Amino acid sequence: MKLTQYYPVICTADVTGTAAFYQRHFRFAPAFASDWYVHLTSTADPGVNLAILDYRHETIPEGFRKPSQGILINFEVEDVDDEYALAREAKLDIRLPLRDEAFGQRHFIVADPNGILIDVIKPIPPSPEFAAQFAEGVLDRDLS
Repeated sequence: MKLTQYYPVICTADVTGTAAFYQRHFRFAPAFASDWYVHLTSTADPGVNLAILDYRHETIPEGFRKPSQGILINFEVEDVDDEYALAREAKLDIRLPLRDEAFGQRHFIVADPNGILIDVIKPIPPSPEFAAQFAEGVLDRDLS
């Protein structure tokens, strides 16, 4: 199978409000919008997409029509400190404050209006212990 695109779909009761949250705070723009589905594209990179779907819609099989939960979406960014400052200024629901991790991330986590967690990440050099766990060539990119 050759994938042509991949993106998460958040199932929610509030399609409009959820789409507005991602547009306002994470710079997405609608590529398609209806009352039951909104397809969002990053204004910084059109290859980054996210969809918002009314969980009650008939295209969802019976028995699976429920809001999304237990999801963590990762947004890798160029300047995580700047994004953290913007999140604090916007009074977003910060669940994990900005910090460095030995496994190679500087990040923070916020929750969207549905309780979906968003991990905003800047890769950083990992500790030697974690660097040994990466596949060959993965750490060759600049992480400064």
